[in-house]
Amino acid sequence: MAIIITDECINCGACEPECPNNAIYEAAVDWRYADGTNLSGPIVNIDGQAFDADEAQEPVSDEVYFIVPDKCTECKGFHEEPQCAAVCPVDCCVPDDDHVESEERLLKKKAFMHGE
Repeated sequence: MAIIITDECINCGACEPECPNNAIYEAAVDWRYADGTNLSGPIVNIDGQAFDADEAQEPVSDEVYFIVPDKCTECKGFHEEPQCAAVCPVDCCVPDDDHVESEERLLKKKAFMHGE
């Protein structure tokens, strides 16, 4: 499953540079599939949905840092544990029950985003 940042977030930003997929963004900031990945231009994700990787997407949160579920792989293939959760001083990076994914799917997302 993806990780979510809860409302307890103090907006310290410790998590953002730790994400190997660049899936974490500051509150109210537009995000892109291309950010921190090998994706560019028109893409079709692992679910068959078409996107423009360079097009700005609406922020997931206007209040606290947020994690884009489509880009989160729980650090599978990079680290033993989600790095956002490891560095969070208030333990607000937790599993997102609305985005449950198998390890196989998380690794497939990683391979898709990083051209493997």
